[in-house]
Amino acid sequence: MEIIADLQLHSRFSRACSKNITLENLEKYARIKGLNILSTADFQHPIWNKEIKEKLEEDENGILWSKNKFPFLWGTEISLMYSDNGRRAVHLLLYAPNGEVADQVIDALGKKGRLDYDGRPIFGIPCPDFVELMMEISEDIEIVTAHSYTSWFGVFGSKSGFDSIEECFKDKSKHIHAIESGMSADPEMIRLNSRLDKFNIVSFSDAHSYHPWRLGRECVIFDCKLTAKNILNAIKTGDGLKETIETSPDYGKYHYDGHRNCGVSLSPEESKKLNKICPKCKQPLTIGVLYRSLEMADRKIPKNVPKFKKLIPLHELIAAVYGTNQLSSKKVWSIYNLLIEKFENEFNVLLNVSLENLKKVVEDKIAEIILKNRENRLSIHPGFDGVYGKIILNSDEKKQKSLGDF
Repeated sequence: MEIIADLQLHSRFSRACSKNITLENLEKYARIKGLNILSTADFQHPIWNKEIKEKLEEDENGILWSKNKFPFLWGTEISLMYSDNGRRAVHLLLYAPNGEVADQVIDALGKKGRLDYDGRPIFGIPCPDFVELMMEISEDIEIVTAHSYTSWFGVFGSKSGFDSIEECFKDKSKHIHAIESGMSADPEMIRLNSRLDKFNIVSFSDAHSYHPWRLGRECVIFDCKLTAKNILNAIKTGDGLKETIETSPDYGKYHYDGHRNCGVSLSPEESKKLNKICPKCKQPLTIGVLYRSLEMADRKIPKNVPKFKKLIPLHELIAAVYGTNQLSSKKVWSIYNLLIEKFENEFNVLLNVSLENLKKVVEDKIAEIILKNRENRLSIHPGFDGVYGKIILNSDEKKQKSLGDF
């Protein structure tokens, strides 16, 4: 059974997230996107947890179902901020096999700090101690490093990250089985580091709203029966983890190095020549994900790369063609809705519908950019220091970068 899953998102109670996030909105747009299951997100937040338990019903396999029969998995994201040879800040994804275990997690975390002030709570617990605490509850809990290379809060991030899983989790690293790539990295970049070969790679959206240009922009395709045990086992062992859908890493907000306020965007090679100092303000640059992946690499050619696809969300494609940054404009929505009405969901449009059939519904330039996206032929100006990458039109030449020259 093929399951397209987005297992990293947030409730309206998380900082910098849409106040209109509801379980109903998440379900509505997950269906439009073509997703088959979502994380509950933020399950430890008391108000959100109450809504989960009132509106979703758990089956005997640990899956929660809405009244319209859409499934959710118990999941949340935790922020750990502590000192370990310098200040550290790491975000972790946590998945529970059922509601009983989720309640035990809530009880344990409630004794460590407040759970009501933010859907993504912050604890001053070192990563090894956090893993130990969770394993004492249940070894069926799965912990995954979130947006692992991102400058801020990634386990390998340039601002406060580590250089290996073992350095971060110490003797508890045996309980870490997967790392989440994040938008600014992809499996090829991760597989430049042979020390990470033993970890499975997953990818999720980290959506801060329910909009389809955020929800499901990265996700995992599982090939297994729809049970919590099977999904968590696939993350743990790789058995049933078919492939990931990734945005092009150039599109991510932390791919290149730079300074947003200075308007400075630099490749790793350029940053290295400048000793990581901004040429305008003379302050340290925000070093991005590509730099870190090359810095940590121990081989020039990626090996053991799991299967993945690169896709930019459909709203982004339509907006690029019409030269607007307003993804929610009436024009963009009208074309998007026309395609969904005709072809069922966004993933079907992006992955399956022929160019001929697309041209029967939308202008040729829309159909052609969808095909370019599918074939990974889009040119993208890389994102940096919190700024998303930008699609470059009127160019048939795909931007190439060497992963080995650094």
